[in-house]
Amino acid sequence: MEREIAHLKQIRKNILHALEGLTPEQWNKIPEGFNNNIAWNVAHTVVTQQLLQYGLTGLPMITDAETIAAFRKGTSPSFDVTEEQMDRYKKWLEESPVILEVDYKAGKFSSFKEYPTSFGLTLREIGDAVSFNNIHEGLHYGYILALKHAI
Repeated sequence: MEREIAHLKQIRKNILHALEGLTPEQWNKIPEGFNNNIAWNVAHTVVTQQLLQYGLTGLPMITDAETIAAFRKGTSPSFDVTEEQMDRYKKWLEESPVILEVDYKAGKFSSFKEYPTSFGLTLREIGDAVSFNNIHEGLHYGYILALKHAI
């Protein structure tokens, strides 16, 4: 599990690096041919990680209900993200893998609600959720890079 968490930390570093120097207008722009923006992809990665790893285990999430509702699976950008909101999402990108590591080492993930993903995999325990989330975040990192190139 240490390796999977290290991979999550690296994906998050890559995402944060890709965001450097971007303006709020760039985060919120939906280029032609796309159905979302950089801000949505950033917040969606955090929300999905929290839902898969904390929601399915019944543990409290760092994200608030409003953010979860706006960025969970099946949503699309419905408002422009402010600089303050984006700063919060970046902070969650940095902090949530560290919190996950601490919580995992403390044995907090003892229960898990099985979840069949739309990707065709069934998550049965926290290790499955961390591995699958890394795949998911790699996909959205790619979208962020494509969006950045398109703007």
